[in-house]
Amino acid sequence: MRNALGVNTWVWTSPLTDDALAGIAPRVRDWGFDVIELPVEAPGDWDPGRARRLLDDLGLAATVVLVMGRGRELTAAPRPIIESTQDYLCHVVDVAAELGSPVIAGPAYTSVGRTWRMTERERQDAYEQLRGALWPVVEYAGRAGIRVAVEPLNRYETSLVNTVAQGLEAIAGLPGEHCGLALDVYHMNIEETDIAAAVAAAGDAIAHVQVSGNDRGAPGRDHIDWPGFLGALDTAGYEGPLVIESFTAENASIATAASIWRPLAESQNALATDGLDHLRRLRDAAGTDNPRRGRETS
Repeated sequence: MRNALGVNTWVWTSPLTDDALAGIAPRVRDWGFDVIELPVEAPGDWDPGRARRLLDDLGLAATVVLVMGRGRELTAAPRPIIESTQDYLCHVVDVAAELGSPVIAGPAYTSVGRTWRMTERERQDAYEQLRGALWPVVEYAGRAGIRVAVEPLNRYETSLVNTVAQGLEAIAGLPGEHCGLALDVYHMNIEETDIAAAVAAAGDAIAHVQVSGNDRGAPGRDHIDWPGFLGALDTAGYEGPLVIESFTAENASIATAASIWRPLAESQNALATDGLDHLRRLRDAAGTDNPRRGRETS
């Protein structure tokens, strides 16, 4: 396993701005991250062209995440809202293309925090409508060489897609080369009875992976079986980055949305660097011990 290691700018700020990125990105590079993940909360918050020039100068790769805030819906919603959400997602694809990100990742189905009770028939109807609404976005992304990574969330943030099994069902029939799943260990720790088995079930549908401690703190300072998780990803053939995603409690709106009520590390910088050190040790040990890796590099 030799996955690149990344971190999302939400660890420090929201919404992202050009000035904030100019301060964060050099630190991320100097600490030894390979990838920086950039959220598109609202078009125009930051300039993709300026970001690309900055990251190229620093030697950092980028991944891009979509944000399903209030009023962004792809199912169980009026047609004008679905169409405006499709327009937003296509904009995120454009941003990713400009940055060279291979994915746009996030819960591309309903606004975060929206929950409602469904019968099994109603759930199937919602998935059918979702596939129809996602199809043009996925086609648009495919033409740009980008994969849409649909992220299951925990039960407190959505009632529609909570598990890998539900995620696979929700995107069934969409072209796999352009649409897959984003796995987030935080949500998996809540919803999956066996995280490694869920990774195996996702298989080649895994398009992106986000990591954090079970409390949204640093990976490694928690109870998750990280060697087991990373081993399952390696077996599944996932070669993309592992991106630390957490949030700052200093921004009232994002702290409330993500339920960040207390500090999760000595500092936000420590959250990132402690997680990086833990993942790098595990990744490098796996790369040394894995006999497949030796054959690949011989």
